[in-house]
Order: sequence, then C-alpha cells, then structure tokens
Amino acid sequence: MKRSNLLYLLPALAILSCSKDEITPNTEKQLNEIKELSANVEMAYPEDFGMLSEVYFAGQKITVEEIDGDYVYEGDIIFSNDMITSQDVKLVYEKGEVPSQQKSVGRTSARWPDNTVYYSIDSNLPDMNRAIDAIKHWEANTSLKFVQRTSQSNYIYFTPGSGCSSYIGMIGGRQNITLASGCSTGNTIHEIGHAVGLWHEQSRVDRSNHIKINYSNIQSGREHNFNTYEESGYDGAEFTSNLDFGSIMLYSSYSFSNNGQPTIVKLDGSTYSTQRNALSSGDKTGINAMYPSGDNGGTTEPNYINGEYYTISGVTVLRYSDSWYYYTTYGWIAVRLSNGYWFYA
Repeated sequence: MKRSNLLYLLPALAILSCSKDEITPNTEKQLNEIKELSANVEMAYPEDFGMLSEVYFAGQKITVEEIDGDYVYEGDIIFSNDMITSQDVKLVYEKGEVPSQQKSVGRTSARWPDNTVYYSIDSNLPDMNRAIDAIKHWEANTSLKFVQRTSQSNYIYFTPGSGCSSYIGMIGGRQNITLASGCSTGNTIHEIGHAVGLWHEQSRVDRSNHIKINYSNIQSGREHNFNTYEESGYDGAEFTSNLDFGSIMLYSSYSFSNNGQPTIVKLDGSTYSTQRNALSSGDKTGINAMYPSGDNGGTTEPNYINGEYYTISGVTVLRYSDSWYYYTTYGWIAVRLSNGYWFYA
C-alpha cells in the first residue's frame, strides 16, 4: 500500500491556461460493456471524457483530466484549480527572500491531527447510511475517529455527485467526497481511504513483481492513470511487503478498458477480482502505520534516515548527517525547512 513521504505543504500558484488534448470516447456499446466489467471501479465522472492537461502538483508534473471544472487523477482523485499550476514553481528560496503567499497545497500534505477526521453529510445525499456505515467500518478497524463537524474548518463533506470521488489527505477547509446514487458503502470506504491519505494499490513502485499492465487495452489518453508513483516522480514508503490483491484501494482488472479486455493482469496473465466490502488486512496495516494509536496519533514527525532521499514540499532532498541537502547545478547545497518552505542554509 503506497503512502507518500510528502508531509509538508507546497506553495502553489493559481492554475494558468494549459494545453489540452481530446480523448477519443468509445462507442456506447463498448462503454456499457466496460462499465459492467468495472462495476467496482470508482470514477468521478463515469459518463464523461475530459481534456488532458499536464500540470504541476507538489513540484512534480502529472497528467490530469479536466472535467466540469475539476482536475481528475486516476479516475476518482480530485484536484481543485488552486491546488495545481501550469508551470513549475520556485520551491527553494534565498535567505531573507519572502516566499509566495498563494494558497499552499501538497500531496498527502497533512494527516488528520490526533487521528480525528471531522465530517458532515449533505442533507440532499441519497441513502445517508452509506456514509454512516462506511464511517463505522473505519472506526471499527483502525485507530481513526470520525466526529461530526460543528465549527471545525477542516472536514470531509459527503455530497451528491455524478460519480465517486475524493481528495487525498487533509487538504484544508471543506473537502468533498462525492457519492452518486450508484456508489455503494464499499465505494464510500474506498473514498474515505483517499481522504485519509491512501493512494491506489496498483501504483506501488514494486507492482511489476505482481502485475502487468496491458497498455494496448487502455482507453486512448488515459494511459497516465497507470503510472507508478515512482514514474510520476514521487518517492514514498510501502507499508506492506507485497501488492495486496484484496485491497479495497485496488483497480479492477478492467479499469479504463477500451475493448472489454483486461488492462491489469497477474503475471501469469490471469485476471483477478476486486472487492468493495471491507478494508483488507494490508489496508489496516498501512493505515495503522500512518495513524498509530496513542496520544500523538499521526501527528508525530517521521524518523528520517541518513542517506535516504525524501520529497518534502515538492523538493527532493537528501538526508545526510541529520541535515538536508538539495542538488543544484553547483552540486549539493544545504537547505532548511521553515514553515513549509525551503531556504538555502
């Protein structure tokens, strides 16, 4: 299960105009066949094909699909336009330089403090029990607590939408989990997983040891959804030793298929079944590593290891002799982190 080492916030600019490419839709018959095969796959806009944009998030270039004002990553992960930029942003500042004061964002930029997730449910949400039952499942199987919001500024908002979608980690302010009428309790458990910081299981760096991607079967323009996080420029830690075929965060074998044939198979070429019933043992292992029980919960600082690279505030830095170093055209230069911004030391 992939978890990121991006633990601080990234200064970002408002989104600028991006070049876009059209995605060629399938025929209605193909779409219906694929929808049936991919019944357990969450998508923010299952009926729509958007425009592709290459943008920067947390200092890395990613490809997102723009639909109805949202920027969609891997089908059901949402970025708002103030979370991404059309060009790389300055991430390391000179001493005394004033950093940009634009809204700050980051990839899994914040875990929920004290293992507590505040939430509210839209009164217009059909079948509110989906959200309530999913919350109960998370509380029964992890150290996370879900508390109905009163005046808290950071909270999850379960609301109707055209599909199933969520943001990643605590992004600050209200963050929607959208649930169309067809989104099940299991789909809701999956989306809560994103909201507390989980990414998709098939994007593990070591996935080639367990699965193969059939790129010829993927819908044109959506191949980027199958990158590993390493290929997207991110580092991170895997909290389980093997890809978990039982994970509630795993793509279907037929995700984004263009012809009804599998896009993801096991190494022997066989397909597998996805489940949207409950957190797997691997899911629990990962989330409990992110949010350990105890007074400090998930708010403790990570144990940085000398000689290892980390991506923090969108900057890949080296930990050496308990200090941070950033590689430039002049070689390795010592840097320091202050209030979520990097400065040359």
